[in-house]
Amino acid sequence: VHTRYNTSMILLPQPAQAIINSLQSAGFEAYAIGGSVRDLLTGKTTKGWDFTTNATPQDLLKIFPDSYCDNQFGTVGIKIRDGKNKDIVLDIYEVTTYRSEKGYTDHRHPDKISWGKTLSEDLSRRDFTVNAIAFDGKNIIDPYDGQKDLENKIIRTVGNPGDRFKEDALRLMRAVRIATEPGCTIDLQTFEAIKADVSLLSEISAERIRDEFLKLLASEFASDGIMLLKNTGILSLVLP
Repeated sequence: VHTRYNTSMILLPQPAQAIINSLQSAGFEAYAIGGSVRDLLTGKTTKGWDFTTNATPQDLLKIFPDSYCDNQFGTVGIKIRDGKNKDIVLDIYEVTTYRSEKGYTDHRHPDKISWGKTLSEDLSRRDFTVNAIAFDGKNIIDPYDGQKDLENKIIRTVGNPGDRFKEDALRLMRAVRIATEPGCTIDLQTFEAIKADVSLLSEISAERIRDEFLKLLASEFASDGIMLLKNTGILSLVLP
């Protein structure tokens, strides 16, 4: 896949690269994915690294003894410990097995999850193109031109926006939050789908909506985000 960024100038944090190296040494594929890669490519400070791999949760628990798996989605948490004092856990990085999903009765979680075999299969279920960029420290995999959208500051869904929002209605607010910065716009088709699907947020727990709203308020350009919430019709639902 064409790389628009000079990967030789982009470095993953040492603990993140170590996780990828360990999985590759064990014969598996592994990539950093999601918002942290998005921030890395645009030079922003990031934390909370996420990874995707073809290793199963059982494989991951064997490779990383200091890890745990406590949910049905196959996400394994790897503890990042202080180099000098191993009793101190600095962070937890999450690694999830490639997967495909079917059915979203509650418009938040998949009804059925199947382990996937390819990265492309996994990327196709992601929310936005700018979050569907995978990076292993050397190679960028970007089948949906997320790098181009990053450069142009456009937020668009992977595939049909109506489908993506019905899968997880919290993505409605996430689109606005990610777009809350100067010069950033939401793709017209994605924007129209947000307005059409606002009512889906009524099925999301108040706690999850609150968390997204507080993240938006904590951003540097929160007032722009509030206007976006208003223009999409979300604000009247969040703050009736």
